Amino acid sequence: MAIAKFPATVTMPRSPQPYPSILEFLESRFPRIGREIWQERIQTGKVLDENRCPISFDSSYVPLKRLFYFREVAEEPPIPFREEVLYQDENFLVADKPHFLPTTQGGRFVEESLAHRLRERTGNDAIAPIHRIDRETAGLVMFSLNPKIRSAYQLLFENRLVAKVYHAISGKVPEASIREWEVENRLEPGEPSFRIRAVPGESNAQSRIELLEAEEGRAYFRLRPLTGKRHQLRHHMASIGFPIENDKYYPELQDESPDDFEKPLQLLAKELRFDDPLSGEARHFLSKRTLNWKSG
Repeated sequence: MAIAKFPATVTMPRSPQPYPSILEFLESRFPRIGREIWQERIQTGKVLDENRCPISFDSSYVPLKRLFYFREVAEEPPIPFREEVLYQDENFLVADKPHFLPTTQGGRFVEESLAHRLRERTGNDAIAPIHRIDRETAGLVMFSLNPKIRSAYQLLFENRLVAKVYHAISGKVPEASIREWEVENRLEPGEPSFRIRAVPGESNAQSRIELLEAEEGRAYFRLRPLTGKRHQLRHHMASIGFPIENDKYYPELQDESPDDFEKPLQLLAKELRFDDPLSGEARHFLSKRTLNWKSG
């Protein structure tokens, strides 16, 4: 049994008909976990209120208040790939994440997460990701090391002051002479909720896509996301007819299956550029990882 050393959080939503108890809320919010497990966690003091005090079965449901809980998994699948720390100072570090490793704990993963590995590696329990990339995606992830100045770096991403470049491979090649696309739409959670879909309304997702090479029925792209919606690049690539190679979610959701380490998603967070909000220094980080493009 793997048990998280650091709590996860969930916020009780505002609702016109609040849940009768916190137990009912947790059972509804996390249907895969099951009522019996939540009962055991509450009984053993593993679910905490906003003041970090254990709740009881009589604790009231309070909309917009946070709960803390410790994730547990009976059998955690090992991820046989290692991250690399490319840069570290007193304020932040930049890690080069392998495919299949989640950025933070979640679902089937507790100890097999980049955040957990970095905490173990550095001995710094205050490590927290400033942004995230999908578990299936490889490449650069930036972590805060100092909670006192963390917001300065978070604001860089919130205010779109970080230039991000991704690389991707598709198993489809453009037939026309078009080599560049700009995709802009509104993305919202779909069905199931971990997939996204385009809906009418004001745009909240924008990407620039450029074809770099095409060879033997495959195409290599450079992607520049101007916004940071979850699965944005995967959805945008599929929407213009070039789904990313080995993508199990887009354009169609495939049946759930174990990870195939021989077939990683061909998406790589390749570059980060920004001006350091504290020192003013121009920062540029480049992933050392590559996609499965050419063997030579």
